[in-house]
Amino acid sequence: MSGFPRDIQPVAAVLAEIPLFRVLGESGIETTARAGLSRRYRSGQIICHQGDPGESFYVLLDGLVKVVFTTEHGDEIVLNMLGRGDTFGEMALLDGSPRSASIVTVRPAWAFVLPRARLLELMREHPGLADEFLRMLGHMVRRLTDQAADLAFLDLGGRLAKLLLQLADKHGQADGVVDLPGLTQSDLAALIGASRPAVNRALQSLVARGLIAVEGRTITLLDVAALRKRGGL
Repeated sequence: MSGFPRDIQPVAAVLAEIPLFRVLGESGIETTARAGLSRRYRSGQIICHQGDPGESFYVLLDGLVKVVFTTEHGDEIVLNMLGRGDTFGEMALLDGSPRSASIVTVRPAWAFVLPRARLLELMREHPGLADEFLRMLGHMVRRLTDQAADLAFLDLGGRLAKLLLQLADKHGQADGVVDLPGLTQSDLAALIGASRPAVNRALQSLVARGLIAVEGRTITLLDVAALRKRGGL
């Protein structure tokens, strides 16, 4: 990305990889990068809290975070995992409502923060950006629909196999390796609508069948083809 000024080059380089911002072209991406702030977060830090005002749109430039919903009784569930190039804060940004969940870093993270007013200005200036934003929301709805279908049609083992494949593909540190030190079995359970003991039993079943290996919080996928079949893929 040598065409961008050196001071914003790292931010602009990541924004240019994302379809939402790619429609702006080089000059529009540069303007966007200058309009926001980039912030770094340590592992285990909360980037934004559930219930906070929805005043900014976030792009994860690097790292790994989890989306956490807390009930009124204080129970927590993990709704999603996000990595480089993923965005969050879309819904609160559109309707001005408070954040519906908290964002917590699983690994040290670097995020770009764009004020709501500036994003709306960019949408007015670049209609293509609004189109991409709607397309992004459509992907979000389809993901939620897929999750609902998985709960209805896949058993626990199938949902777990599918989740491990997704985590390895998007967040794995090497081929077939899921190493998420900030993600517990309780988090895995929340992602697939199960209890922690049930997920533990399902993991041990996959180990016994030679499909995965588990060492601490590192999971290695040994038989991807069998896992895909188990996950209905």
